[in-house]
Amino acid sequence: MAAKRRRLDVSGAVLGALAVLLCLLVVLPVFWLVFSSLTDRAGAFTLDNYIQVATSPSFVDPLFKTLTIAIAVGIGSCVVAAPIGWLVARSDMPFRRTVRALIMASFVTPPFLGAVAWEILAAPNSGILNRIWRDLVGAGPDEHLLNIYSLSGLTFVIACYTFSYVFVLMANALDRIPAELEDSSAILGGHAWETARRVTLPLALPAMLAGGLIAFLQAMTLFGSPAILAMPAGFHTLTTKIWSLFQYPPKPGLAAAAALPLLVLTIVLLRAQRRLLGRRGYAVVGGKYGEPRRVRLGAWRWAALAVCLAALSLPVFLPYAALFKAAFTRIPSAPLTLDALTLHHVRFVFLEFSQTRLALQNTLLLGAMTATIGTILALVIAYLTTRQAIAGHRLLGFLATAPVAIPGIVLGVGLFLSYTRPPLMLYGTLWILLLAYLTIELPAAYQQLQSAFRAVHPELEEASRLLGATRLQALRHITAPLLRTGIIAAWCFIFIGVMRELSAAIMLFTANTRVLSVVIYDLNESGDLGPISVLGLTMLLITFAIVLAINRIPTVGGARLEGRDDAGLRSRLPRVRWANA
Repeated sequence: MAAKRRRLDVSGAVLGALAVLLCLLVVLPVFWLVFSSLTDRAGAFTLDNYIQVATSPSFVDPLFKTLTIAIAVGIGSCVVAAPIGWLVARSDMPFRRTVRALIMASFVTPPFLGAVAWEILAAPNSGILNRIWRDLVGAGPDEHLLNIYSLSGLTFVIACYTFSYVFVLMANALDRIPAELEDSSAILGGHAWETARRVTLPLALPAMLAGGLIAFLQAMTLFGSPAILAMPAGFHTLTTKIWSLFQYPPKPGLAAAAALPLLVLTIVLLRAQRRLLGRRGYAVVGGKYGEPRRVRLGAWRWAALAVCLAALSLPVFLPYAALFKAAFTRIPSAPLTLDALTLHHVRFVFLEFSQTRLALQNTLLLGAMTATIGTILALVIAYLTTRQAIAGHRLLGFLATAPVAIPGIVLGVGLFLSYTRPPLMLYGTLWILLLAYLTIELPAAYQQLQSAFRAVHPELEEASRLLGATRLQALRHITAPLLRTGIIAAWCFIFIGVMRELSAAIMLFTANTRVLSVVIYDLNESGDLGPISVLGLTMLLITFAIVLAINRIPTVGGARLEGRDDAGLRSRLPRVRWANA
């Protein structure tokens, strides 16, 4: 034992290096954003960039349109997702699991791909739904029922792919509310509505507010959907305006000044939510409690299911059908007949289009690397913060969650400014995209693994340390195997996030570093809806295949130490060198 303790322990150096890496991921881009926004091309201090952003109508109008869209999306997502969440979590509506799965399908669908699908469906002249409407009512060729190229159309599309955030948080919160609380209210004379208002709703309110805030921030910081639908309509949102500043001639200082308000507004909203919810207590105090009792809907069960499926037709059924039709027919808006079916777009994408292979390779490579490195980084940081293993662990936890407040387009600008100058010239390589994806996806993985760490008692690690293991060995051989389910979920979540990401990639790609999302966006500018649909369906198939493969990996139950003898403990914990005990 003494000899083993005298061995060189590099745990501190490794953990410290990871902490420095985290600082570089978060602090460096923000520093160059602030620096560039306050200097001119000669490097002299100036406030001209901020003055132009605050006074020019070309910036003020996109800001107000962005806020209008974000507010409408936040409210609309709560209005739609909260009732569906209640029906799935607290009622006896049939096919509840199917509804959950379909909502998860809308979650993994990239919003920019949804925007393309709704282009196929509701473009004023060529949209499938508008052509069906004209055939039914005999309207003229210039008339239309729907116009997706509008402020309301853009708001609708963004809401279709952000309401799932509210649903997930709301449904999970309702699942955890004990039935005894509602039973007690009923026993004391509370009617169903009064119980819902005074018991159920207050306990679910934080989840709904958090989901609404996430929907608001997503709508405010998205680039893909506004670029596909807003710019053809003749108006900008703030993200598309920032992107336009990098067209020739580029204006990086002005772009940095326009990006920082998004960062500041995001931070303010997150702090306001914490202060608002921190004034009241929402926790359930008690020990074991029963499963929430489902409300019997009676004859309304099937009507409720019909309403849920009708709502899901907007983000899932109709867009997926439109993508399939565009991928396998010559003209997406033409009537579907056997003669119209073709594999031309499939052959073009996979045999003739030169960018497909490179984009697929880059996307899968970046997805796997980001998910692996990000999961390891999140695992180590969660370990350091929950076990308070180093000085400054609170600062480390803050830095790990800080990227939540950095919109993708803002991060793209910051990384562009950081790595287009010595000593790290990373622009034009996959490394800069890897840094962007790591920074964007780290907070969610960190939060998930931090919660998982709290469920593993530190005594298991302490036992391995007494037997001569270093901190890294304890983390590798003891804690990480017990957190296998959480680690796999974090890896999958990061991979899906990389597949969906466009906001940062559009600022950082070059000809040799294109990814699928960028190729789809480029094809949309030329109106190639058939190849776009083939690539979009390929992206969805890869994503769903990864999710299904991950779900088939057997999980490992935690080591249950109660009532086990020494031999039983040896058989459950991996490689702890029991011979030295």
